[in-house]
Order: sequence, then structure tokens, then C-alpha cells
Amino acid sequence: MSGIVIVGAGQAGASLAAKLRTLGHDGAVTLIGEEPAPPYQRPPLSKGYLLGEMELERLYLRAPSYWADQNIMLKLGAQVTAIDRTAKTIRAGGETVSYDHLALTTGSRPRRLPAAVGGDLEGVYTVRTLADVDAMAPEFRAGRKLLIVGGGYIGLEAAAVGAKLGLDVTLIEMAPRILQRVAAPETSDYFRQVHDGHGVKILENTGLDRLTGDGRVTGADLSDGSKVVVDFVIVGVGITPMTILAEEAGLEIDNGIRTDAFGRTSDPHIWAAGDCASFPHQDGRIRLESVGNAIDQAEAVAANMLGAETPYAAKPWFWSDQYDVKLQIAGLNTGYDRIVTRAGEGGAVSFWYYRGDTLLALDAMNDARAYMIGKRLIEAGKSPDPATVADAGSDLKALLK
Repeated sequence: MSGIVIVGAGQAGASLAAKLRTLGHDGAVTLIGEEPAPPYQRPPLSKGYLLGEMELERLYLRAPSYWADQNIMLKLGAQVTAIDRTAKTIRAGGETVSYDHLALTTGSRPRRLPAAVGGDLEGVYTVRTLADVDAMAPEFRAGRKLLIVGGGYIGLEAAAVGAKLGLDVTLIEMAPRILQRVAAPETSDYFRQVHDGHGVKILENTGLDRLTGDGRVTGADLSDGSKVVVDFVIVGVGITPMTILAEEAGLEIDNGIRTDAFGRTSDPHIWAAGDCASFPHQDGRIRLESVGNAIDQAEAVAANMLGAETPYAAKPWFWSDQYDVKLQIAGLNTGYDRIVTRAGEGGAVSFWYYRGDTLLALDAMNDARAYMIGKRLIEAGKSPDPATVADAGSDLKALLK
């Protein structure tokens, strides 16, 4: 086989290209990205990089020389505008590129506020790309007023950076609590207290009516009738999969680009992986937005492109860094009906999600041991007795036997 083309040079695309070479594929591999920068990590953008604690070069997933050394053609700053499935070509940056097999690792994009509510005012930002963060970085000056719209992990991480840099931070969340879509009330309570301790003002059950300003944002009208003065705004209200190329090419879409268990789309010569792809999982389908899934799924697709025919079995894991708290998450908590709390050492804590007697997931705050053991238990399909988990004196490692 030759002529593998990968559209999207983020974590999934870079992982897929690298895995092809690791597995011994010596045919042509082309990796195409819209951004001018070589493949880089996104999670540190809203943490270490924005704080000025991480240099640009440390963001890169590979040394710049890696791609040429591995004979991977890297096309940067090239937007792919069309797929011709019959001719097996794509249009990229005005050039026609042929493929034998095509992988779509197009990722996702942040949801933006509509222009009708001030979303197009200067000083309103989203956090997704290197250019996004470079554009907002000069705004982070001590004493300035930052409004964050959205109480998910992106919003909370941005709030932590703002607070650490001495800004006056207000975060609004229209749901009854922060992290409502992704975490238990216990985890929400934990992080609310952490942010409160660092001076962040969190307003739950509070939506945004509109942003105000003449050209540049200067204020916000909130759903409770209050008004706040702001210097700039960060919007963290979720992301949507980038499926437009696939849609226009006539591929099946189902909460993302629909793939089978091997990563194939409805066209056997086109594959998908990462944030943009939905795939079979247990009795349904899911789409995972995480670095872990981007790497694992892309590597599985690379192997299947080369004939492995091995179904992808997701092992979900996630993380978030806020102040001196490292949150590590294993599993998927969908359908939980019980939370078991386990206290760790030095203020560490973990929340274990159960459905009946079945362990589904856990959130571990500054407790790497609980996370690693819980992750192994979940992946092995083992569900320890909740009373044992709750007993801080019990030996967690013994649960793996």
C-alpha cells in the first residue's frame, strides 16, 4: 500500500502518522494541517504555556526534524477544501493530492457566542489553537477584569491561570453547578471551593444575556439582571466535531464522522480518529474528546490500515490541572447512581462512580495511586466492594488481586 494521506495535524493525526512508521509501513505518508505550526500539544496551551512556564518548542509533539527523518511529508498552513471519493483525491491549499487511503483526524472546534449577543466584539476569545492563546496572552495583566463564560474544564483552567496571574476573575455557568455535564456534585463542590480559595467569583445558575461594548467588549449583561465590567472574555462552552469535509463528501455522520469498530468510515478507503470520530462502544456509540483517545484510536486505525483488523476498545482517561490540583479521571461515569468517597493523604481525595455494584469511573484529586489502581480495575472489569473503597485504611492495591 502507498499513498496514505492524513487530514488534520493535531494529536490524532501526528500519532497516526508516527504509528504507521513504527509498524513498518514504508509507503508515502502525507500529513496535512491548517495551522502553520508543526503538530503540538493542546492541553498545555491553557495552562503552562499561557502562564509563561512552557516554551513554544516544548509544545511540539516531535522534534521538527522528525517528520523529514521519517519520510513523512508535512504540509502546514494548508486547508483541505474537498474530497473526491471517486477520483480518490483531495484539494489542499489549492493543490490536488491523490490517496490510496485517507484518514480524517480533523478534530473539533470551540463553540462561539453569536454575533447577536456580542460574540464578535474585540476582546472575546476561545481556547483551542496556538494562535488563540498567543492572541489572548497580552490580556493577562494583573488587576484586569476577566469574565469566563462556561464552567467546564476549559473555563476552570482559564480561571486558574487568570487568578494565578493576579486578575479579577468572574466565571458564569448557566447550569445549576459547574462541571454538571461531566462530573458528580462532589467534584463540582471540590473545585468550587478550590477556586473560591483563590478569589475566583463563580456564579452558577447564571447565563449571559449579551456582551456590551463599542467595537471592543467592556461589559456583560447577565441573566439575573446584573451587569459586570470586563476587560476581556474567554468563552468555554464546549466544542463540536469538525465534520464538514466528511459531510460534503457524503460520508455518514452520527455525532461525528461515523466509523466502524476498526475506524473505517462508510467509505472503505477513508478512516477517522480523534475528536471528530464516533465509534461503537459497548451497546451504543460514543465520541471521546481527549488526548488519550486521540492517541489510542489513531494508533489503532494505523494498525488497521495496515491490515490488523483489530477492533478499537476505548479505555477512557482524562486530566485537568488547576492551581496545585491535578485531577485524573478514568472511565466514563454515564449512568452512575452512587458516589463513594475515599480520602487520601495530604488532602488528596477520590470519588468513585458506581452503577449498582459496578464501578464505572473515578475522579482523583492529587491521588495518583487511587487513579492508577482505579483505572486498572475499570479496564479489567473489576468492581471492588464500595465499603472497602471508602475505608481510607484499606489497601487499594489488594483490590487488584
